[in-house]
Amino acid sequence: MDTEKKLIMAMDQGTTSSRAILFDQHYAIVAQSQQEFDQHFPDSGWVEHSALDIWQTSIDTAKQVLIEAGIDAQQIAAIGITNQRETTLLWDRSTGEPIYNAIVWQDRRTAEYCNSLKDQGLEAMVSGKTGLLLDPYFSATKIAWLLDNVDGARERAERGELAFGTMDSWLLWNLTEGQSHATDATNASRTMLYNIHKGQWDDELLTLFNIPRSLLPEVKDCAADFGNTNLLGNNSLIPILGMAGDQQAATLGQACFETGMMKSTYGTGCFALLNTGTTAVASSNKLLTTIAYQLDGKVTYALEGSIFIAGAAVQWLRDGLGIIDSAKQSGELAAQADDNQQVYMIPAFTGLGAPWWDADARGALLGLTRGTGPAEIAHAALESVCYQTLDLLNAMHADWDQDAETVLRVDGGMVASDWTMQRLADILQAPVDRPVIAETTALGAAWLAGSRAGIWPDQYGFADSWRLENNFAPQMPLETRDIKVAGWNKAVRRVLN
Repeated sequence: MDTEKKLIMAMDQGTTSSRAILFDQHYAIVAQSQQEFDQHFPDSGWVEHSALDIWQTSIDTAKQVLIEAGIDAQQIAAIGITNQRETTLLWDRSTGEPIYNAIVWQDRRTAEYCNSLKDQGLEAMVSGKTGLLLDPYFSATKIAWLLDNVDGARERAERGELAFGTMDSWLLWNLTEGQSHATDATNASRTMLYNIHKGQWDDELLTLFNIPRSLLPEVKDCAADFGNTNLLGNNSLIPILGMAGDQQAATLGQACFETGMMKSTYGTGCFALLNTGTTAVASSNKLLTTIAYQLDGKVTYALEGSIFIAGAAVQWLRDGLGIIDSAKQSGELAAQADDNQQVYMIPAFTGLGAPWWDADARGALLGLTRGTGPAEIAHAALESVCYQTLDLLNAMHADWDQDAETVLRVDGGMVASDWTMQRLADILQAPVDRPVIAETTALGAAWLAGSRAGIWPDQYGFADSWRLENNFAPQMPLETRDIKVAGWNKAVRRVLN
């Protein structure tokens, strides 16, 4: 490895924006660039993205971050990719053109299909192989919808003309100009087509969903040789050496390498992962069993709880209601709320995730009075994230009994709000740790690429570098917390289908 090439680029393709971040060999951020892209809602419960927008914003930010840093591509040692998971795309192998918009993980159009499979008693088989529940969230039913609803798609797929990918595969395909059609084990584990115990695409699942195997990418370790790109200028051939779904990348970025460690990421949704080591813990509480990471052919598993709406609730306060101008105002506004009001927001805009898994639930504001105003609504929106995290934590403790106190490592855009993090500690009645480097998703992808390139240390050396920025300890009396949680549980029951 050229010793002059010491910068690592993370391409972080998210649900609402694409970003590129440059890290130096000390994990410090050298520069970053971000671009939002349009969200498309063609029908009730449908959410789509233009795959071409995703590619364009991704490559534009990758080029822009070089300009921001004042460097050229020759100084990049490697690229790591992290991405919104489950979002599904089919494209033409010869032209690279998508056959339809990307169907986003939030999309609920296949809810009826999932329910019909449940009614046939198939969920136990699917869950046993994949660790997942039969839900529109995952990729398999989205692929089936595309094959059955886009003219000629199934015939083209059966002739081997089409490729499937989540957004990591789509970026990789474009970065390598069609030379590499691959994914990693974490993204594969979210498709509902991958047997997480055998580490391979599952023929029985492919038959169930009527999906041709020829569509599927090759599955690799999270740190692997995925291909090379020369699209960033100066004819520089840069290796792509890391790949992980966003929540698994954040787990790596938080250095949650030890069994029992837990992280929660607060972005568009909220996703909590508990490292269960080499044991794939089957949940009795509607959590997901998933691959946390795969290194050197060895799989580490996790229990995951997925909340569909977290930061998206703040986005709704801004764009839907217009009661704030920017996300950072939400905590300031919530702090002004009348504490005597018990207003609850159930942010089931696209159904409820774990531990409820109700695709048909819809959002509600409960406990409104004539005195309720913007401050109380902002308060309820931020608290809803805290209550949902508690639901996940309780389910995890029921599935994975531990004597040690849980300390939650947090990251994502929402954790910048001290008010929200303090309320999270209060509702959980557990300490919350915020790291110095908040961009843990990008950091995890960068670590995969950097360690593979020999620029960064192995997982043990990387874990030693993790630094605490702030610890939030519970301050709310337990009795007060319990009253508030009881109100939340009652409110949730009102919206369940």
